[in-house]
Amino acid sequence: MTTKLVFRNGLTKTDPHQSPVVIIGQVKHLLGLKFQDIKNKLEPRVTEEVFKVAVSSLHPSPTDSCSLYLNLATVAALPVKCSRHNTPSRAHAITRLVQSCTVGVDESIVIICERSDVYASGCAVARAFPLYSRKTGSNSGDNSTVSVEFVIVPSNSDNGEENVELSPEELRILDEAATGIRLAARIVDAPCNEMNVDGFLQEIQEVGKALNIAPTIIRGEELNERGFGGIYGVGKAALVPPALAVLSHTPQGAHSTVAWVGKGIVYDTGGLSIKGKTAMPGMKRDCGGAAGILGAFYAAVKADFTQNLHAVFCLAENAVGPNATKPDDIHTLYSGRTVEINNTDAEGRLVLSDGVAYAQKDLKANIILDMATLTGAQVR
Repeated sequence: MTTKLVFRNGLTKTDPHQSPVVIIGQVKHLLGLKFQDIKNKLEPRVTEEVFKVAVSSLHPSPTDSCSLYLNLATVAALPVKCSRHNTPSRAHAITRLVQSCTVGVDESIVIICERSDVYASGCAVARAFPLYSRKTGSNSGDNSTVSVEFVIVPSNSDNGEENVELSPEELRILDEAATGIRLAARIVDAPCNEMNVDGFLQEIQEVGKALNIAPTIIRGEELNERGFGGIYGVGKAALVPPALAVLSHTPQGAHSTVAWVGKGIVYDTGGLSIKGKTAMPGMKRDCGGAAGILGAFYAAVKADFTQNLHAVFCLAENAVGPNATKPDDIHTLYSGRTVEINNTDAEGRLVLSDGVAYAQKDLKANIILDMATLTGAQVR
């Protein structure tokens, strides 16, 4: 089943019995909400008294929810405190609440928040609806539509004068961001027998086609010939050859060049320094950095990013085979530096090194950001 997300300005009138609703916000915003501002989503099933009692009963630790009408109308509270791991929007909690409170049919999600939290909140909702599934019967053709609607409350600094309406342009940007987020999640969720380097390159080409951008692709033996020793050394043992791919957005009038470099290890066995049987499952997610860059690039270009923007994808499968890199091997990276390998499971820094050097030397980027799944060595 595929879920379509529709972002709306204001509240549409629906009956919870026909179209379930989840209302999410911080307790202080829920308590300050007038029933007349939310009644379009609750009447005739929920009265003002029931709503007020339900809100007053919420004691988030870290979150809390209360049913208003069967499991078809729910009000949920976000954490009171905001840790350094979260944004003021409490976006991580929004994702979890949406996942636990929605019922999988045509329904509505109402976010009660300040204007500054609208974008992060909308993105958090998108994270709760992944596109990839191979469960038996999951692609039966039954689709649902989730309407994401916002009630904007005044912030402490706006003296009640802030615009509570979302413009069509803001809704469009939310929609494009949600598309990018769900694209990245779909790539990460797909297994390597589907999302290998060939599959990832196809996704890059599809995004390029949607944005009218032709990707630059350097692949296989050409990587070795041109000096990309990091990417080539990591991916040369795999049946599907490694690649460096670049999408470039170069609008007129740009005065700065930004490069986003993503680690795209489509599967990480660890190489000859092989992972254990409990550590290897889930390593399809080691392309999460490159997947995130692809989704972000799509959203940024669709939002009319005004500066030069390059997305650099360092794609390889860290496999075991006759051509695999061995501990004690020495590779020459694109920067010209030589690296002695003592752990083939520390492959991310090698592919990223080539990508970052390419961004600096060839793309002339003055701002470079890399994105990668976290290495265990960095935690230790």
